[in-house]
Amino acid sequence: MTKSMARNEFLKELLRLILLSFLLFIYYSVVSMAIGFSSHENAMIILPIVCFFQTAVMSYPIIRSKWSGLKLILAIFLIFFGVVTFLTQIETIVFLRYLVDIVPEEEIPKFFIQGFVIAVLFSISAVVIYGKLKGEVIETKKDDWPRYLPLNLKFLARMFVIAIIYMIIYILFGMFVAMPLGGEVFQEYYAGLQLPPWILPFQIVRGLIWASLAFIVLTMMDGSWWEKALAVALIFSILPASLLLLPNPYMPDQIRVAHFFEILSSNFLFGLIATWLLKSGTDVTDKSVN
Repeated sequence: MTKSMARNEFLKELLRLILLSFLLFIYYSVVSMAIGFSSHENAMIILPIVCFFQTAVMSYPIIRSKWSGLKLILAIFLIFFGVVTFLTQIETIVFLRYLVDIVPEEEIPKFFIQGFVIAVLFSISAVVIYGKLKGEVIETKKDDWPRYLPLNLKFLARMFVIAIIYMIIYILFGMFVAMPLGGEVFQEYYAGLQLPPWILPFQIVRGLIWASLAFIVLTMMDGSWWEKALAVALIFSILPASLLLLPNPYMPDQIRVAHFFEILSSNFLFGLIATWLLKSGTDVTDKSVN
């Protein structure tokens, strides 16, 4: 490929990225207004940046995807909705009895409706814009990632190990990143919050969901191990953390910043670890089948 062709290809992908970012901005704005969310005065200024970050980390796996059409749309929906909405809001629901004075109970369904609609629109738009609506699925080589879910004891054991690791990372980064960065404001904001005895099993369940989403990314992508690891790590960290760039009526700025750096660092590390463990697990499965 000549320099001119490479430059033209880069410009084409950049225009697609900008277009998809703009559409995501429209989706966030329109859906939020439709369901009655009130935006902070500075949120609309920062929202385009958030949309660009979210689109950027989702675009590379789509471009490198071995899948197309409805299968790819469903995969993108599960990843986007799962990371941005489901995995964050189920924690809000679980802690609702403790956070009811901060997050009104009637607001919770709105978060899920907003996330669901935006994920549907984004998934369809992304697949269409990147020309993946139709096309042949790339054949998987013997030394590539498997095209099936390896439901065996070794794989399930690795999934459970990943979930345990997520729980550990969640606790450690909460204690040594979020709490110090939040300082006294953190203590005041969460004053009286007592963690229930089932908090650790709950985080393990969340870890299993995170691991399942990682497996979707790894299975759909074509490329080297480090490309897939970086894709998972960026999706897991930037998608949820970017939302904390937006001012909201539920969190003081210092709490938002503390959780931003906590999620950005912890989820990036977790994404790399999960990818490595899943790669080892699927490699074992491939050898046993082939």
